[in-house]
Amino acid sequence: MWIIVGLGNPGTAYAQTRHNIGFMVVETVARRWRIALHSENPALWVGDGYLADRPVRLAEPRTFMNRSGEALARLALDADDALLVVYDDLDLPAGQLRVRRRGGSAGHRGVASIATHFGDEFARVRVGIGRPPNGHDPAEFVLTPLSASELAEISLTVERAGDAVECVVREGADAAMGRFNRREIPDIV
Repeated sequence: MWIIVGLGNPGTAYAQTRHNIGFMVVETVARRWRIALHSENPALWVGDGYLADRPVRLAEPRTFMNRSGEALARLALDADDALLVVYDDLDLPAGQLRVRRRGGSAGHRGVASIATHFGDEFARVRVGIGRPPNGHDPAEFVLTPLSASELAEISLTVERAGDAVECVVREGADAAMGRFNRREIPDIV
């Protein structure tokens, strides 16, 4: 079974921030496949269902980002379960996606927390949010609520990231890497 984890921070103050893109993607997949998320315990929301006839468990750690691994450690994983983590990435241009079979945390504390509990052999969908303008604090950048126009722009990326998650589950990480790791090429008029 695929365990698909979206990273974010709990509470309405963080709901529409760049740092909650992982939650947004998991909620998109949940909506598409009619999987209801519910509170398994105060630190974790989960939803079980099927994505293209494959069993999946969606999960949102409801601890702060830095403690995501602690919340996920409460899940009972079988030896054949595969973990897929979706999160925001400052090092990718806004709107760009990167699918990986495994890797390091690259300084992302939520990913580092998960690696502490599960090792770093898990698949990822990294969602680019870009770097803040010069002189702006990265922490403030990822935690500032998005404007209506920014939300509209990010919703397209969230939908594409949902497509990438579905591709990983259906066809595997290699197929998703080939399809989603390409840079977008603008139309030439």
